[in-house]
Amino acid sequence: MPSHLLGMDTDTASNPWGLEPMLDVSELASYLGVPVSTVYDWRTRGLGPRAYRFGKHLKFAVSDVRIWIEQQRELDPREQAGR
Repeated sequence: MPSHLLGMDTDTASNPWGLEPMLDVSELASYLGVPVSTVYDWRTRGLGPRAYRFGKHLKFAVSDVRIWIEQQRELDPREQAGR
């Protein structure tokens, strides 16, 4: 599992192809510690990170995964009390 990808710089200038690193479904599932079927379920329900489709293959840009992960963070209990 290339968990190092989430620590990589997503600056495309450092990549000889000009593309940021991408994860496939199994890599994303492994990194998050969930079954592959959960990633597919999130997709059908519109809950997972944004993906690119290349034919029958899904790829997730590391920057999109980072954004999605941050959006999953629960609010601090003190923040919730003020709502």
